[in-house]
Amino acid sequence: MSRSLVRWCNDLTVGLFYRFAASGFIPARWFLPELPPRSARTGRTGHLHLEIVSHCWQYAHLLVYQLSSLVIFPPRGATVTMTIYYNPEDARTLDTLNYFGDFKVPNVVWNWQPLPKRALFRRAIGRNQSALATRADWIWFTDCDLMFRNGCIDVLSGALQGRRDALVFPLIEHCTSLLTSLDPMLNVDLERLCIQDIDRCRFTERRRSRATGPLQIAHGDVARTCGYCNSLPYYQRPAESWRKAYEDRAFRWLLRTDGTPLDIPGVYRIRHADKGRYTGSTLGAKLRGWTRRISSRLSEFRL
Repeated sequence: MSRSLVRWCNDLTVGLFYRFAASGFIPARWFLPELPPRSARTGRTGHLHLEIVSHCWQYAHLLVYQLSSLVIFPPRGATVTMTIYYNPEDARTLDTLNYFGDFKVPNVVWNWQPLPKRALFRRAIGRNQSALATRADWIWFTDCDLMFRNGCIDVLSGALQGRRDALVFPLIEHCTSLLTSLDPMLNVDLERLCIQDIDRCRFTERRRSRATGPLQIAHGDVARTCGYCNSLPYYQRPAESWRKAYEDRAFRWLLRTDGTPLDIPGVYRIRHADKGRYTGSTLGAKLRGWTRRISSRLSEFRL
């Protein structure tokens, strides 16, 4: 058996183990014995500092909407550090960051963080790096297809006054249907960059029951102590291609909570069928797109 095949088998086995563990079949305390006690967490009030952490690889057409939302709707009641992890080989993302970096937005600090591709491809690596180093009162782990529209940050800041929860999340997000690559919304002219807004009529309201991957807002004291799956070495291991983010569930498992829901307006997400960040065969890409469309339809049927 070749070494590469052995490594692949080992990686698959460890990944399946952690997914099994994070389903609740193994106590989280085996991997993270203690969380900062609630009484020791700072219940910050007043003008809060929120860090938002996002990753972008070949998704500049979505990142434009995310960064535009902060330019169009700058926060007033909080300071936002907008952290984007990227790799300079992704020229369109780099151009997009350079474009937005020239905007001086009240209460927004741009923070572009380059990573080697192999580190970027495992999303938990950048999230963990930010979690351990953040100076913010709260840190929002999200994806570059999410937007923070009118009232989002300010209402969130108000809802977080004095709170000590380990993890919170927006109860409501507004989502598009699953868009194909031909949809005009996904065909932003990246050669002529400009601020992009959305047609809100294309979004429908969805209630969330837990802090899913783009909706995880952690207390700063918890993040600085626990990181983002910092105690699970598997999720801190660089990868050769983009890895599906199963660590989202592991993060909630380690924190012993699905999160506390908060009624926050202005959370919008563009859903898209074609995953440009994945590498591999055309057939593989088609199969992933097909699977995603079927899963989406089943989900919408349940709703």
